[in-house]
Amino acid sequence: MTHGTHPRAETLRGFALVLFLVLFTGCSDVNEGEARLNDYQHELAMALDLPIPERGEPGNIGAFPERKERLFPIPETRESLLNVYALRECRITSLIAARNNQLGRVAPPSQRWIYELKLWRRLHACSNSEVPNTLSEPHRERLERLIQTKTEQLPRVSWNSQFDSEEWVGSFSRASSPLSPGETQALDAQLEAVAWLREATLNQFNPHWSPDSATLEGHLGTLRNRPFTAELLRALLLAEQRLSEANTLLNDTLAKGTSCPIQATSSPDLARELSELPAFDWLDRLEAAAERWLQAVDALFDSHVPPPDAVAAYRRRWLSLENPEAPLPALRRAREEHRRQWQVLRDRCE
Repeated sequence: MTHGTHPRAETLRGFALVLFLVLFTGCSDVNEGEARLNDYQHELAMALDLPIPERGEPGNIGAFPERKERLFPIPETRESLLNVYALRECRITSLIAARNNQLGRVAPPSQRWIYELKLWRRLHACSNSEVPNTLSEPHRERLERLIQTKTEQLPRVSWNSQFDSEEWVGSFSRASSPLSPGETQALDAQLEAVAWLREATLNQFNPHWSPDSATLEGHLGTLRNRPFTAELLRALLLAEQRLSEANTLLNDTLAKGTSCPIQATSSPDLARELSELPAFDWLDRLEAAAERWLQAVDALFDSHVPPPDAVAAYRRRWLSLENPEAPLPALRRAREEHRRQWQVLRDRCE
């Protein structure tokens, strides 16, 4: 016994086909992700016989904390030339001289961290050698005090070197555009850079791990290439805005109680075909990229000392994977609401 195709199923089938074709061919704009979402809104409005929603501009991401709010104060360590000379067997005099010359005073934050790291390691090696036994008591105490000071300072120095660097701060630049689908290929190189910075932070007290200035600068150069964090956050804000506007269309339609409000035709398996539309393919890719990136950034934060309050607040508001108000959880919430409303629509139209 055979059954004819239900008229509502025919309606759903045609709707999905038209929607897919329009979205597949209508996203050649510069920001392909936004074009896909805009086209989806347009076709959804037509299918529901409603006006295209008024598209609001998503707000910009928050400003990264000012320099004085994101760095730790670290007092200068001052010793007389005679006292430094007394510790010459520790091989620190050339380092200190390099730090105090004109080039050393204007060195970028990353190189200041390299300097402090080398200084701590030479002091640490010296304290575990025969040198302390050759020093007078005042100089031996001075060596111990210097090691203790530098040991306490080094985690804050590594924090400052990163959060004072134009490369890392630039990743959060508000003067940026939302990430587009074709630009997600930059993620792997950015992740590699952040992973190396995390490894460097975790190993700064490991005398068997050697810091490589060239590698450090290379990874910072990767971060300098683009404001990746900002682009990703802005893409999340934009996607959540457009999806919430689409949710309003669906919610208004479903609230009317119409049995099947679709004006065109679509597939009997609407939920599956919806996930294959270009707009939702982009949302899947965006969400996956954001999760990988924010997890890596989280791990980098956790490798450091607890941040200053302003940075902790920024991290919680913009970089969190759990705070409902942060961009990624907000998008996930909007997507879940969209799926729920589509299921109601599907049930009514099948």
